[in-house]
Amino acid sequence: MKKLFILSIFTLGLISCDLDRYPLDSISPETFFKTENDLLLYTNSFYNMMPSAEDVYNEDVDNVVKTSLRAEIQGTRTVPTSGGGWSWGDLRNINYFLLNSDKCEDKAAVAKYNGLARFFRAFFYFEKVKRFGDVPWYSEVIETSDEELLTKARDPRATVMDSVMADIDYAISNLDDSQRLFSITKWTALALKSRIALYEGTFRKYHTEFNLPNADKFLDASIAASEELMQNSGYRIYTDSPETAYQKLFSADDAIADEVILARHFSDELQVYHNLNYYTMTASYGRPGLEKSLVNSYLMADGSRFTDIAGYETMEFYDEVQNRDPRLSQTIRTPGYHRIGETATLVPEFGATTTGYQLIKFVSEPKWDTYAKDITDMPIFRYAEVLLNYAEAKAERGTLTQNDLDISIKQIRDRVGMPNINIAQANANPDSYIDQLYAHVSGANKGVILELRRERRIELVMENFFRWDDLMRWKEGQTLTRQFKGMYFPGPGEYDLDQNGTVDLVIYTDTKPELPGAQLLKLGSEVSLENGTNGGNIVVNGHISKKFDENRDYLYPLPTQELLLNTNLIQNPNW
Repeated sequence: MKKLFILSIFTLGLISCDLDRYPLDSISPETFFKTENDLLLYTNSFYNMMPSAEDVYNEDVDNVVKTSLRAEIQGTRTVPTSGGGWSWGDLRNINYFLLNSDKCEDKAAVAKYNGLARFFRAFFYFEKVKRFGDVPWYSEVIETSDEELLTKARDPRATVMDSVMADIDYAISNLDDSQRLFSITKWTALALKSRIALYEGTFRKYHTEFNLPNADKFLDASIAASEELMQNSGYRIYTDSPETAYQKLFSADDAIADEVILARHFSDELQVYHNLNYYTMTASYGRPGLEKSLVNSYLMADGSRFTDIAGYETMEFYDEVQNRDPRLSQTIRTPGYHRIGETATLVPEFGATTTGYQLIKFVSEPKWDTYAKDITDMPIFRYAEVLLNYAEAKAERGTLTQNDLDISIKQIRDRVGMPNINIAQANANPDSYIDQLYAHVSGANKGVILELRRERRIELVMENFFRWDDLMRWKEGQTLTRQFKGMYFPGPGEYDLDQNGTVDLVIYTDTKPELPGAQLLKLGSEVSLENGTNGGNIVVNGHISKKFDENRDYLYPLPTQELLLNTNLIQNPNW
């Protein structure tokens, strides 16, 4: 299985010698595309479209915050001269393959690899539509002399997405139904359809300004794809001890095939690495930390709301993390945390986290702490996402039942011993804290939709930039303009973060104290509190304003160079 993945993705460095000799856009169809192996070799390159490790873990929206802010959050995006995501090389390679693959006499192989190509074309266009909305649909290779195609206008989003769904349906019908961690299969295609259709259905539901039809059609498609995968694939939620299962799922060197549908593989033997451990434990990458509103969103271990507790706003670190959803202590350092394979307990290191809530999701053994030397496989699709998609699509469609929650969300929560969502209770008493984050949720299912958004945010944190996509499709960009915060401290002083009798942190104002072993932070320079010497939550990037233009920022701008080259292209609104 690993060998197959290495062939599919990571030996491209070896294969590239041949591809350099015969570039993808100039391979002679008279000499290539004759055997199944030819089809395999050509389609190997498509896997480079899949997210890198950094694309998976390097989240920086409002779940994980850093010392800097993305231009999207500051509201400082500008129209690029070129680039900006308006690139089509991958599509040309896909379409060139589809034009020539039928030259192979093995028609079963042709159907299979055409299914793979159309999976990637659906993936390609889904990413383009999320970014730009309307885009030109090309199902053929464009020649440099074809002025009509080169200068065509953007096709309507509705037309493009219908073609995307046709592509992914073809992939589902023609890819094999084996379980392979590192290669695209029917189950990967169903997971992608579940993701695409949920995104498009909810985007159309909440973004009424675009007048897009058939939101329910897409929600139904997400439900159907999720159901087929849930009923027939054999995937399941990985379980172990509730105190460790969630952490182990992400810290395992080898992706856990019970739950992970597709992963990107890393290997010490092959010297293919990423940088996760180093990223979470140094100041080099913006000191990522979980944001306060997400920490507040984790329920108590008995399923009750943390934010219903009187005085939760001024609760200090040790107290606030007691008796919470076990995923919290498997996502950040909490009292008693120790590295895998070691026994020494560690507190959060403020030199590595802006908020005090230091990430441990994906963090593996200390031997992989060196710069760019980590080997944990990175999940691109996993079963838990499909379950979340299913429940959300049902809730947005208005057809969710308690049984639907029992076969989806309950499976995720059982992993960590958390009670399931009760639909009647959630709808009878919507959570006012979660409600303030999402301005557009209403109707009879408001309470359970809010709970599903809580669940999605917690379960998928630090994965694949889901949070950005979620906020965009829900039309909740304004939530990004909130002040990002961290731990609460009542003011300058000494703090024993894990209550073991040793001072771990000193926040001081004047002379730097001498206290060996303690972290020393000067108030106003190395750490900022909301009310200065009177305490409050850590303020992250308090000097940087955040803006989100509701009439513009849900789509990206087209580059000016492209608008000049093709006068039939029209810029997105208000850019």
